Amino acid sequence: MKLINDWKLVILLCLTLGLAPFFPEPHIVGKIRWIAGGANDMKAMDWFDTLFHGFPYLLLIRLIFKSFVKK
Repeated sequence: MKLINDWKLVILLCLTLGLAPFFPEPHIVGKIRWIAGGANDMKAMDWFDTLFHGFPYLLLIRLIFKSFVKK
């Protein structure tokens, strides 16, 4: 539980796993565009890949929310 509450680790995950591969565009950006475009022909592997690359951002949103609720 201590690891997922560590700001440094979560930000590091967002910058590495969340954005990998970096070129020509971050992978998560392409997946979000695909979903926003209707998710046509998206298979289970694509949804898992979106969850995998998006998980660090979910942790970051959770930490931000947790810090505002605590105050």
